[in-house]
Amino acid sequence: MEILLIIVSILLIAIVLLQSSKSEAASNAILGGNDIFTNRKERGGELFITRLTVVLGVAFFAICLILGF
Repeated sequence: MEILLIIVSILLIAIVLLQSSKSEAASNAILGGNDIFTNRKERGGELFITRLTVVLGVAFFAICLILGF
């Protein structure tokens, strides 16, 4: 079970690093850009990466709970 936790952890780290950063929106807010209020929908690869991040996060949490008891 510990090996599965290590694999999920490495995959979770890699997937989070692949996500596009939201720092552009923060810098536009500070610098006065108008892009902060635009509706931006995730599509294709971004949507897949977001959903995979959620699945890996839930799996990580569940495995940690199982190992804790």
